[in-house]
Amino acid sequence: MLPSGIVQRNQHQQLQQQQNQKRSLGSWPKVRPKRIRMITFDVTGTLLSFRGTLEEHYLGAAKKYGVKNVDSSQFSTAFSKAYKETSKLYPCFGGSDMPAKEWWRICVIKSFEYAGTTMDEQTSEMVFQRIYSTFGSIKAYELFPDALPFLKWAKRNGLVCGVLSNADERYGDSILPMLGLSYDELQFQCFSKDLQLEKPDANAFMAAIKTGEPFLPTFEPLELSHVLHIGDNFQKDFEGARRLGMHACLLDRYKETERANEWRRRGATVFTDLLDVVEFLGRSNCKLS
Repeated sequence: MLPSGIVQRNQHQQLQQQQNQKRSLGSWPKVRPKRIRMITFDVTGTLLSFRGTLEEHYLGAAKKYGVKNVDSSQFSTAFSKAYKETSKLYPCFGGSDMPAKEWWRICVIKSFEYAGTTMDEQTSEMVFQRIYSTFGSIKAYELFPDALPFLKWAKRNGLVCGVLSNADERYGDSILPMLGLSYDELQFQCFSKDLQLEKPDANAFMAAIKTGEPFLPTFEPLELSHVLHIGDNFQKDFEGARRLGMHACLLDRYKETERANEWRRRGATVFTDLLDVVEFLGRSNCKLS
């Protein structure tokens, strides 16, 4: 139900074809990382993507219950406004003060209001329930084709992998497992709703690292320079990790050249996919900026 990373289904199909043609997964190098011992991942836009668009899911639910007076051209803007307002009023999806479902109820209903849509209480609740159900299932998500192979590669090479995401607990409780990502692949999973902390807060990154430390195969002290964070947001993922002293890189999953070049100008290491990350780690002996 988040605004970022929502793209058309045909874009993902083209992306998958490009990645499949690019190089074989069987060619991934076997390396023994000498510096990187742990990797933390953002989720949406990094490991998985939304299926379809925001408008398709939200307006489709409204149409199901006979709501027709929705300006589709303005809905994305209306949702962004509602999302930001709800986040400011109730940080970390309500934290310990509010169930995530209630947080999303407020956000969804505000979105339709800001789009100029009028619904009675019963209809708005039915629309919300349908949207909430959709985004709690795999109907709205798909894994990037390199995600699972990368995590298996990392495990073979002794790297501890986990999630640090500004999201509610449903990712860990249902979405990731239903997409085939269990605790075998992601040994630890930290979400802002549970932590009551959000990226780019240094404390959020430290909480994730502390959660992942017990899974390290040796008792050698873990330094911040042993940890790599991979995400798709310059401020929340790259700057947040680098300011703490971790390594970081960004993924330009959707080939947004202008944005990726801006990231590079600002000092970020940018890759198009996780296959590039593997090759870079192999070539550079895991030395990332």
